[in-house]
Amino acid sequence: MAELRGDPMAELRGDPVAEPRTEPRHRAAGAQPSDGHEAAVILEGARRSVDPELRAAIDSLPGSMRRIALYHFGWEHADGTPAAGNAGKAIRPALVLAAATALGGERARAGALRAAAAVELVHNFTLLHDDVMDRDATRRHRPTAWTVFGDADAILAGDALQALALRLLAVDPHPAAQAAAARLADCVVELCEGQHADTAMEKRAPAEVTLDEVLVMAEAKTGALLGCACAVGALYAGASAEDVEALDAFGRQAGLAFQLIDDVIGIWGDPGRTGKPAGADLAVRKKSLPVVAALTSGTPAAAELAELYGLPYEEGELERTALAVERAGGRDWAQAQAADHMARAVQELARAIPDPQDAGGLLALAEFVTRRSS
Repeated sequence: MAELRGDPMAELRGDPVAEPRTEPRHRAAGAQPSDGHEAAVILEGARRSVDPELRAAIDSLPGSMRRIALYHFGWEHADGTPAAGNAGKAIRPALVLAAATALGGERARAGALRAAAAVELVHNFTLLHDDVMDRDATRRHRPTAWTVFGDADAILAGDALQALALRLLAVDPHPAAQAAAARLADCVVELCEGQHADTAMEKRAPAEVTLDEVLVMAEAKTGALLGCACAVGALYAGASAEDVEALDAFGRQAGLAFQLIDDVIGIWGDPGRTGKPAGADLAVRKKSLPVVAALTSGTPAAAELAELYGLPYEEGELERTALAVERAGGRDWAQAQAADHMARAVQELARAIPDPQDAGGLLALAEFVTRRSS
């Protein structure tokens, strides 16, 4: 197993994807490279299966909280009228269900629907809170909840979603529910730790942030929940402790690759596909992974970037800032690191599921997160 087939961000740039000269490292021997269709089918199936659980949980909220949650998921407009919006890609619940299927078959998948919904509720709790803290004005092609309902209401709605997630597991009669609830609660603590580290970094000078600590932060903020999703699916399949930990490690490594690509998209992505303005992270001087890699590269472009990041953003300098990150090697580094972490992810997956046919759904989802452009 070696590197990703071609360049994981070639599609984002519009470049042709190079043909591989050897078997791609992140696809296990005997597995066929995915064109994205398999992942799309898995994600659509997860969304269709989990949405009824999510809606039932949200419908149990008091009216004020329910309205905000339904707006956030794209199911209602701000005035409470029905909407057919975008509730997200469902990557995390899809991982729960794919892990359960890989280790326990369709029966395990059916039993894990409530757990998959719980993981998705926790994810959306973090989004509601992150949007407030980061002052992000757009998500999923519409205004964020805090811009519509205010900071306090968005935070409280996020709190309510976290409570719903834990209640779903608390009332679940499945024998794995208690272990899953404990793991999910531990994951929330780690997510909070990662978010705290992220916000603390924003107050520090560019030269004070190291690449190692931003990678640790990214694992806590993103890798932890993807790892938890995979581990919860394994628990619901009745997997051994060793296999549960291997699935957690797989998800964490895939999560790091996900965050690396997400940070690249945050700088160079197409707003028409991402639903967010291009370069927003640069404008707020966010120390994302490509930026920190560029800042610590020791190149002349790194010095230029440090100078830019040391001053408040001025209108019209986004292109110059993005170019400095690219010239200092931040974009290439992030893409190479995404490939490396995906290779590690598949090595971890093979510990628990050596047959690539059995691991196909998880492999397709892992490949999806490194080849996406939004």
